[in-house]
Amino acid sequence: MRRRHFLGAAGGLAALTGLSGAGVPAAADSAPVRAGDTGPPTVTPGDLRFRPRTLRPGDAARAGLLAEHVARMVPAAAEYLRPGPGRPHPSHPGFVLLAARDGVIVEHAARGHALRYESWDAAAGKPVELPRDAWVPMRADTVFDMASVSKLFTSVVLVALAKQGLVDLDAPVAHHLPEFDRADPAKSAIVVRQLLTHTTGMKSWHDLGPYPDNEARMAAIYAQPLTFEPGSAYTYSDLNLITAGRLAEEVTGKGLDRLVAQLVTEPLGMADTGYNPPASRLDRIAATEYQPALGRGMVRGSVHDENAFHLGGVAGHAGVFSTAADMAVLGQAVLNGGTYGGHRVLGEPWVRRLLTNQNPDLGAEAARGLGWQLDQRFFMDALTSPVSFGHTGFTGTSLVGDPLSGSLLVLLTNRVHPTREWGATSDYRRAPARHLARALPVRTGDRRAAWFSGQRDGATATLLVPLARAGGDDPSLDFRLWYDTEPTDTCAVEASTDGGSTWRPVPLEFRADGHRWQGSGTGAGTFSGFSGRRWARASAPLPAGVTSVRWRYTTDGEQQGRGVYVTGVRVLDGRRPVFLSDRPRDNARIRAEGWAESTD
Repeated sequence: MRRRHFLGAAGGLAALTGLSGAGVPAAADSAPVRAGDTGPPTVTPGDLRFRPRTLRPGDAARAGLLAEHVARMVPAAAEYLRPGPGRPHPSHPGFVLLAARDGVIVEHAARGHALRYESWDAAAGKPVELPRDAWVPMRADTVFDMASVSKLFTSVVLVALAKQGLVDLDAPVAHHLPEFDRADPAKSAIVVRQLLTHTTGMKSWHDLGPYPDNEARMAAIYAQPLTFEPGSAYTYSDLNLITAGRLAEEVTGKGLDRLVAQLVTEPLGMADTGYNPPASRLDRIAATEYQPALGRGMVRGSVHDENAFHLGGVAGHAGVFSTAADMAVLGQAVLNGGTYGGHRVLGEPWVRRLLTNQNPDLGAEAARGLGWQLDQRFFMDALTSPVSFGHTGFTGTSLVGDPLSGSLLVLLTNRVHPTREWGATSDYRRAPARHLARALPVRTGDRRAAWFSGQRDGATATLLVPLARAGGDDPSLDFRLWYDTEPTDTCAVEASTDGGSTWRPVPLEFRADGHRWQGSGTGAGTFSGFSGRRWARASAPLPAGVTSVRWRYTTDGEQQGRGVYVTGVRVLDGRRPVFLSDRPRDNARIRAEGWAESTD
């Protein structure tokens, strides 16, 4: 088996970031608005403005974040070092977390262990621990097997080659790899772009172990039958990126490891990033899984992914090793519009393409840029937006960037140590992401407090306004609103005419920066989803004789947005005020269950 060298280059930790990064984007940084636009405001990659930032240590205040929520990120991640509700085992034995905003690193912490277990006793279903003096603590510069996060490096290489004119993303793959469609002519319709967007129709996986050499392995991949017509559906597939890596090698005559070094890690100064790390770095490398079936024992220092292992440790889908600091550089370079520390790896137009959903008609889970996952709440949680980007890795790694707030979160774990049966869901990824999102302030602009719905899973929070006297014949409701929720987490505005015994929705209308839209659901009294992270004005007619109004925020499942904020509540009877939340005596009458007043 041919091994290739671990590649990288010395360099400082510096980078840039994206939009203005406030809780509410500045007008100049928001999507262009036209009078009469229908539907809530949104944002596209074309709306982003890239601004230089340098990654450097700092505190929450310097980053414009709320310190109390920043302080909760590491403890939230550490909860998964031990069993908890719904998880009889720890999700992982250790992690490194790095969080930044506008280039200011507010957390870079390590917890747990990079090596703790000797093996896995499959018969007993439990780990075999090493002696305690052999445990290796996790440290901030621990090197992790990035698993499928490696796909990002392959994608950047391919896009960089497209930028140079060496690859046409819309040309048939067979144009660059003549053997690609020989065994299956149906593959002649597959274009290069579809390798990065997982829309080729290729199988998700194929065991490459039985084949004698890499050429036979690649021939086996090319021979696999398609599962759907190219471009018609989405299936996440390692075979796509293995093929993409081989295509890049064929076009340039260079190995993928060398291409990643020349086009990505060396320009960005990612000295700890590359394939097949040398034995001299073993003491810094996190162990992964016990794999006796491959005769490997406890894997540490060589790639965990079986097919990448069979391919010699260098493959388009897996094989990269890196640190949290280096991965932050990569994420920050994207927030910067493709540049880092004065070195440009991609032009801004190419970064916008990288962050543009190439699969808009194939469902939410298919949202992909050119290789990058977009708008994926299952691991981004409340950092999710239409332009949030990142990727996860099977070994427990993840990267999230939010251009709207300039935020970046790297969470690297060795969750497959000692077995892949642990940490199989992404709750451990969502927990710190939620706290980073909550640390982004949402302010009213006039220093008034707003009522905040909270971010609890599987709960209902109610904000009730009792009226001192029933409204007359022409009552109405008016309030200011900021919301960013999971689409299935809904807020309903309802009115009662019998003191709260029965409730019915009120028809809502919203206005923000020239956009106008209505509520949804029964009676058009419900709202949810993404509204551009802007304050909106909401209004609704109320039934005659109204005695109370309430906001009922209901969440499901395990994923969250940033929640709902309500302020400036007014109930009028014609022009006569019945309730004004700006009056302290009126605001004191509000009954909150699950909601709380917040100035941030």
